[in-house]
Amino acid sequence: MNRQRLVETLTSEFGAEEGPARTVARQAGDLADSGRLAGDAGYDLTDRVVLGNLGDAPHGYTLVERWNWWVGSLELAYGDTYRRFRVRPGVE
Repeated sequence: MNRQRLVETLTSEFGAEEGPARTVARQAGDLADSGRLAGDAGYDLTDRVVLGNLGDAPHGYTLVERWNWWVGSLELAYGDTYRRFRVRPGVE
């Protein structure tokens, strides 16, 4: 996963500012590096997977809210080992 390219895509696709986009890209990269999603869901985490899932979040959510919404769905599906990939308020 190219984190810098993901930052650029997140800012353009979701109208996010660079700070939150960097934070989400960092968390996405950490999740990809962990191999957890590949082990649980059977596919690698790519930029395209991130964009597709964040695009499914409820309309009007900020980028960070979209990310946390998706990570929350991963927690429901696979357990709370995904909690560490959430973005905490004030961190973005």
